[in-house]
Amino acid sequence: MALLKVLLLLLGLGVSVNSDVSLQKRIIGGHNCADTERLYHVRLEGSNGTHMSLCGGSLIHPNWILTSAHCWESERGWINEAMLKVHPRTATQQNQVIRQAPVIYTDQGHQHDIMLLKLRKPVSDVPPVKLPDCSNRPKIGDTVQLAGEGATTTGPNNERLSNAATATHLQCVDIKVDDGSAFDPTCGHVFYTAAPNKDICPGDSGSAAVFNGMIYGVMVEGGPDYACEAPVSIMDVCEYIGWIKTTIGVK
Repeated sequence: MALLKVLLLLLGLGVSVNSDVSLQKRIIGGHNCADTERLYHVRLEGSNGTHMSLCGGSLIHPNWILTSAHCWESERGWINEAMLKVHPRTATQQNQVIRQAPVIYTDQGHQHDIMLLKLRKPVSDVPPVKLPDCSNRPKIGDTVQLAGEGATTTGPNNERLSNAATATHLQCVDIKVDDGSAFDPTCGHVFYTAAPNKDICPGDSGSAAVFNGMIYGVMVEGGPDYACEAPVSIMDVCEYIGWIKTTIGVK
């Protein structure tokens, strides 16, 4: 019973929990997102009763969420739930269990790490993020904004902590494009971002990389056990824009 109470408390804080009650570290070097931005941010939680997974996502249409494919928990017994209006914290949160199978981009039998989730009920009171203008993509040296929920500190030598306190506010971080669009055989078309003392962690996967108020990327990967050692991999939304528009039914 005591363990159950701890789990429920952690869930209420938006923390990623597993069977040994560990916490995942996320945005590093960020700041509180303004209450007027990132209203489209979605928290995605998977649960099988004893384990949990945590990701971010973005509402891009009243019926659709864009996120990373690895955020979907497909094993028997898992439930995938979308939590809307998690930012600002003063909003009235809306939860929907995702019943429909995800739409994952697949090319010649190879799945890329980007997917669309269809909501059971359209969302009418959350403004979706704008799709990108792919004639003006962020270039090397341009600043994009990433975001996520969770702790903001590291241990000695930037070691990722397993028991760090979580943030009480969605965290944003401004970070520069480090390398342009490339093909990564493990996940698909990506670009990379990096800046001193700034990073993400797996719990942020699926959240948006925003440039000029539009979604140009979906975060898929942080660095190794020590933060700020490797660039952040970002799925390049412009490389998938035709598939996205066709799937959600927009021109």
